[in-house]
Amino acid sequence: MLAPKTNEAIDAWLKAHLESLAGKLSPCDSCPLANTERDVNLPGTEAVVTVLKRLFGLLFPGCHGDGPVHHTSCYEQTRETIRELAQTLTDQVRRAFEYACRRETCVQCGDCLEKAIESVTALLDGLPEIRDVLHEDIQAAYEGDPAAQSTMEVVMSYPAIIAITVHRIAHALYRRGVPLIPRIMSEYAHSRTGIDIHPGAVIGPGFFIDHGTGVVIGETCRIGRRVKLYQGVTLGALSFAKEADGSLVKGIKRHPDVGDNVVIYAGATILGGDTVIGHDSVIGGNVWLIESVPPGSRVYNQTPRPMIRTKKGSNHATGK
Repeated sequence: MLAPKTNEAIDAWLKAHLESLAGKLSPCDSCPLANTERDVNLPGTEAVVTVLKRLFGLLFPGCHGDGPVHHTSCYEQTRETIRELAQTLTDQVRRAFEYACRRETCVQCGDCLEKAIESVTALLDGLPEIRDVLHEDIQAAYEGDPAAQSTMEVVMSYPAIIAITVHRIAHALYRRGVPLIPRIMSEYAHSRTGIDIHPGAVIGPGFFIDHGTGVVIGETCRIGRRVKLYQGVTLGALSFAKEADGSLVKGIKRHPDVGDNVVIYAGATILGGDTVIGHDSVIGGNVWLIESVPPGSRVYNQTPRPMIRTKKGSNHATGK
């Protein structure tokens, strides 16, 4: 408990400052970062994450919750989950479209709900295909990691599968032009796994990120089939074009393309919208690459020569 004198001091401060401070902090028309029902009216971040977790429950029943699903009632549970998701996500996506319209001085065309329904039903109709692609991702992780003991271990414990699953869901909404919500989803995965995949990136099946922490994949990346990345890989932009007024140019190709069957080792940085990594290439650890390489390339830094100091104080370099 606060001491009596402290209570009196706080009461005095509240009497002098409460009304003024509340007026400055309460949501109002002039506050650009307040999500109020009357103005911005967006779903909260946690509401979007809740929907995302329900989608995980459809794709991996019983794997990421508190326990296994009841086998005798799993069909009914699936039907009810789909029904709830269709309604809840449609409301969230509608709000996102309406927010984007207001920012662009929309003339109240009235099609935000229609666009939301089209986006959500396309996602839900595509879930079986998304699950099939994820099965290829999971199999790639199992086959590509000698430490993996089973595909179920991959599903239930590998951060890369969380990040890739979120990406495949978010990308489906991104392709339909849904504002904001795909990015909320991808940043949730980023915060959980340390893997930062923009929802705009196009990623083929059989994708695996080993360890994962620190991986960055930019918005306009295109990644082929059966690609494997290690931790700390960046597929980023080389530079940012600017308009005459100094603002960044948006919507242009800024990030590299990676062909089929490519392996990129830890710490490699590949930059630029014109950079293409040809299929069946291997990019070594800590490589800095801003130019294209043909199919079948092997790109490595020159092997360093560590200096070893012995107990007697003499030095010698390893290697040739």
